Amino acid sequence: MKNINLLILALFGMFVFQSCEGPEGPQGIPGPEGEPGINILSEVFELEIDFNQANNFQVIRDFDPPIFDGDMVLAFIQWDADGSNPIWRALPQTVFFEEGVLMYNYDFSNNDFSLFLDGPLDYSLLGPEWTDNQLFRIVIVPGELLSANARIDLTDYNAVTKLMGLSDSDFKRIE
Repeated sequence: MKNINLLILALFGMFVFQSCEGPEGPQGIPGPEGEPGINILSEVFELEIDFNQANNFQVIRDFDPPIFDGDMVLAFIQWDADGSNPIWRALPQTVFFEEGVLMYNYDFSNNDFSLFLDGPLDYSLLGPEWTDNQLFRIVIVPGELLSANARIDLTDYNAVTKLMGLSDSDFKRIE
């Protein structure tokens, strides 16, 4: 009985510790060609806005060409800077004043997007630090990219730009 157990153990050891080395086998039969991949392109740009009574505290820009159904537009405002590093915040952003509430907000359709001041506040009371030279970055995220990365935090500027492989030089200033 002892010899049979030893024999079984030796056979088991041979199977477990068998090496997988040797010459490469013959080439297999080629499989069918797959569908060509989807080239996911996004559009990104930057614009500086002065909100004033002349533009009704709103700026509207057209998409040329229009964006696709399922694409998402994200808007970020440069809120501050840490030395030479800008700090970007996703819109909407809310600021509370004694006189009321100010929101930097946006909306979009397939054809255009709008950046505007919102909230129950007399915007003419705002100082130029709240209305002049406001820097925004717009990111059009393709729907295909969103469905493949459903867990990304779309309010995190760094996560969005990393996912899309964007750098500061990719954001072209538009007037």
